[in-house]
This record gives sequence, structure tokens and C-alpha cells, in this order.
Amino acid sequence: MYLDVFSDNSFETNCWLIGADGTDEAVVVDPGFSPERVRAMLEAEGKRPVAVLATHGHFDHIGAAALFCGEDLPFYIHEADVLALTDPVAWGAGYEAPPVPVKDVRTVVDGDELTFAGFRIEVLHTPGHTPGSVCYRTDGWVLSGDLVFAGAIGRSDFPNSDPAAMQRSLRRFLTLPDPLPVLPGHGPRTTVGRERERNPFLQGL
Repeated sequence: MYLDVFSDNSFETNCWLIGADGTDEAVVVDPGFSPERVRAMLEAEGKRPVAVLATHGHFDHIGAAALFCGEDLPFYIHEADVLALTDPVAWGAGYEAPPVPVKDVRTVVDGDELTFAGFRIEVLHTPGHTPGSVCYRTDGWVLSGDLVFAGAIGRSDFPNSDPAAMQRSLRRFLTLPDPLPVLPGHGPRTTVGRERERNPFLQGL
């Protein structure tokens, strides 16, 4: 499996580049603000992007989506976060940052299955941080976005956050198998089991 990551911008947002062995296709998850860096990393590995996935609509995760996608690369985001592509509050979570509309937007909902780059990816709707936050799961990993980090969880005090929904989403996260690797939106990778055991914000759920 091809798996690469870099922390983009002052928010140290993870941009994940993922592709299966035996294919030149790759999926870009949360492109951040550095489209040229993403392209260079893919080219160095002989990979070509076939889709961009957003775990949610905050600008530190999708700021470069319009530039990276251009006219023909599809951009996937949950239907409840589409507003972030045009609304400064939903996009910037209170920060001054103008949204940049993406050309080819394709919405997802809970239970959707996407097939890209040699993977079958299941969409898990995990609202709370934003209304349309999602995790993307395969048999080999789960991209948790800003739901769960190593030793921490995402904030639920933004204008469009929902603390009660966040708790429900965290409980759903804990139904995943312990060995499953977790690729978060910020910080180092971890596993479901490690977070179940050590993450103080998941105790008692």
C-alpha cells in the first residue's frame, strides 16, 4: 500500500495520500493549503490523483481543494458540510477565511461506498465537530478526521458544532475493531484499541 502524509499549515493538518499496490491511482484526503506540494509528492511516487475526499469542511482541511481539483477532479464531502464551500462561518469556524467553491462537488452520506485507488471505502457519518464530519473506513484503516486524535478528540465548541452528536460519534468510533489503524486529521497515527485504552476523552463512553 502507498501511504504518505504531511502536516500542512500552522494548524498542522494532516493531508493523507493513499493508494493500493499495483495501481498508479491515489486518493488525496484533506488537501490543506499546499496543492503544489501534494502534486510533487504524488509525481515522485508515480501516482496520479483520482479523487479528493474531505473529512469535513473546515478551511485548514480543504483550503486547497478548488486549486487542486481544478476542472475535472471530483471532490467528495458529506452533504451536511457542503455549505462550508460557500459560507464563511461554516468554512472558517469563526476565522477570517473566504471559501473557494469547488467545481465538481459530489456529496456523500452515511453508508456510501466509494471505490478508488484499489480500495473500497465506507463513509461513516460522525457529526459533532461539524454537521457533516465523516470517517472513511476500509478493512485496513480508518481516516478519523477531527473526530479522534492520538490522546485527544476534536473540538465541539465551534458555531456549527454539536457536543451531543460528538459523543454519539465517539461511541460509534469505539465500535470499530481495536487493531484498526487510525489516520487522524492532526497528529500521529494510532489505533482504535490504543485510544480506547489511553484516550482520557473516551473513558466512560
